[in-house]
Order: sequence, then structure tokens, then C-alpha cells
Amino acid sequence: MAEGGVNSQQSRSDNKDNVVVSNLKLERMLSMKGGKGEASYVNNSQAQGQHARSMLHLLKETLDGVQLISSSENDIPFVIVDLGCSCGSNTVYIIDVIVEHMRKRFDTTDQQSPEFSAFFCDLPSNDFNTLFQLLPPLANNGMEECLASNSHRSYFAAGVPGSFYRRLFPARSIDVFYSAFSLHWLSQVPDVVLDKQNVAYNKGRIYIHGANESTTKAYKKQFQSDLANFLCARSKEMKRGGSMFLVCLGRTSMDPTDQGGAGLLFGTHFQDAWDDLVQEGLITSEKRDSFNIPVYAPSIQDFKEVVEANGSFTINNLQVFRGGSPLVVNHPDDAAEVGRALAISCRSVSGVLVDAHIGEQLGDELFTRVERRASRHAKELIEKLQFFHIVASLSLV
Repeated sequence: MAEGGVNSQQSRSDNKDNVVVSNLKLERMLSMKGGKGEASYVNNSQAQGQHARSMLHLLKETLDGVQLISSSENDIPFVIVDLGCSCGSNTVYIIDVIVEHMRKRFDTTDQQSPEFSAFFCDLPSNDFNTLFQLLPPLANNGMEECLASNSHRSYFAAGVPGSFYRRLFPARSIDVFYSAFSLHWLSQVPDVVLDKQNVAYNKGRIYIHGANESTTKAYKKQFQSDLANFLCARSKEMKRGGSMFLVCLGRTSMDPTDQGGAGLLFGTHFQDAWDDLVQEGLITSEKRDSFNIPVYAPSIQDFKEVVEANGSFTINNLQVFRGGSPLVVNHPDDAAEVGRALAISCRSVSGVLVDAHIGEQLGDELFTRVERRASRHAKELIEKLQFFHIVASLSLV
């Protein structure tokens, strides 16, 4: 995860060089919390799973638009990719859904189903070991047995480490791209946001929610540049007749300083907990200001502008979808449970970055304060913390 990253970061005094979460370092270390502990992504991705299931009808509409290969070409595998798969069971479930839906489509057209291949793609620091342990075995007697069995997976599987903002696959090799809850993560924190001499310097904040216009413009520019790179890569890798289904955090406000659910998650109690550490003398204000969450929740217009400028894809569907709360609690009236749920949810997606920046011990202190603050505002969190998603179905022009 942090091959020399933390130690080298701590040994530098220059503030700009001191930022672990910028530039290529982010790609080498960003991941959801690995393993199977209490704050791991595996044990804290139920909400993402619920949100993904609520969109299955939209995914299946996208899959219905995929061109089926002719029977004379059925020795060519049908290839599926999950971009930003992370390490939980959600990706395995989604691949199962896609394979089963496409197999039924082949059956209804009296075509023999091809073999299926699935690539699980994420950054190199992703916990692929935990993910692969979740995969059911492939039957020894071939794909036919797999397709007839619920205890075996019906596809060949492989992991692909690398940034989806660059090329990952050979040209015209992929039938279906799927990516959910990943594209709002930027490839880097914009340099100007970390520059004390720049008007976009995000002083006093660790996220752009409520930040000044120059800061949010820098984040928007970075998001749109990243999405453009993403689309450029996929336009070369996707087969003619293939489709792409994309989901990322979005917002309903036209004002980018209002980041919606992401703003409430990262820009309130999480922000205040960092301020607590500064006020208590546990970290300096400079240390806080050199940490920024590399997330941007776009508006539907932000997203559409990039797709249209790219020109390689037809927009089959583009909408804002209400996903619901990221909190999974058994007792919404239990303030302590709500506070703990928010802290653990926040840590499962940002804990790796936090620990790299201030160390695990101070990370514990930070999230203890997040939990404490969230508990005091439990009712508000239950009522107001809602995620909206940009959902896009794209195919090649």
C-alpha cells in the first residue's frame, strides 16, 4: 500500500512535497480498507450493495443493448470488466448478474452461449487477496457444468491492477464495462488546491464542500480531465456493439460547493474532527490543510459535457438516481449506533489515506472524534444523509 510512502512523507518539511494524497502517490496507495476487520470495506459495503441492487433494472436495460455475436463466432469469449471493483462481495454479485442476463439473452435467440470471462480491475493497492477468496470455484469439467451449477462460477476470472484513467486492455477486446461508486475518486488532488500561494488553496478544509469558487473549479476541472481520459481509454478497448454502465456519486445542486451526500459525509463531522485534532494540539493546522479528500460529486451537466466533448459515445441513458443513505443501522433511534456507523463508513473509504497522512494512532483519535460528533447529530444524519448517483449507459457511436 505505502511502499516508502509514509516514511518519505514524514521526513519532508516542505508542505507541498509533504502531501501523500497527491499525484502518482495517490494511485499507488488509494484503496478501500482491506482485510476483514470491523472497519474493512468487506464489512462496510452493504449500503453500496443495496444501491447497486436498486439499479439492476437500469443495468439490464444496458445489457439488452449489447450486440450478440453470431453462432459462427461463439468460440470468442464474452468479456466483462468491473472497473473499480474493490474487495467486497458486491463485485462478485454484479458479475454473476451480468453473466446470467447475457446467457439468457443468448438462450432466447437460440444461440449457443459463448464462454464468459470477467476481469476485476482496481488500483494496485486494492486487497485482491480478500476479493479472490470470495470467488466460488470454477468447475473442473468445463464451462457447461459451471452454467448448470449454483455452487460454481460460470466465468473465468482474473484481476487487473492499474488506474482506469489509462488503457488497461487490448483494443476492441471488451463487451461490457461496469463501474460503480468509483469515478468520483479523482486521479489526484489538484495541485493548486495544495499551493499556499494560489487562490484555490483550500485553507482550513479537508474537502471542497463549502469551499471557495476557485477551489471547486479546480476539482471540477480535475474530474472532467479524469473522465475524459477514462472515456478515451474505453473507446479504444470496447468492442463494436458493446456497452458501458457507469455509476458515480453525484449531486442535484448546480453549485459545486454543495457536494450533497458526499459533503455531509466528508465536509461536516469528519471536517470538524480534523479541527479538533488541531485545537487539541495533536496536529498542526498545516498538517490538516495538506490533507484533501480527492472526491468530486458531479452534476449531470458536468458529466454530460465530458461525454459530448469526447464524441466517441452515444448516451443511451443519463440520469440522477437517488441511492439512499450510506449508513446501515439496525436501530436508527440509537444515537451511539448511528455515530459509530458513520465513523466506520467514513474510515472504510478514507482510512487508508488518513493513516498514511497522520499515522494509525492519530487516525484512531480522528475517527473517535468523528463518532462522538456524529452521535450528537444522529437524528439529522438519519434524516439528511442521502446519496444521489449519476447513472450513465453508453455505447460507441
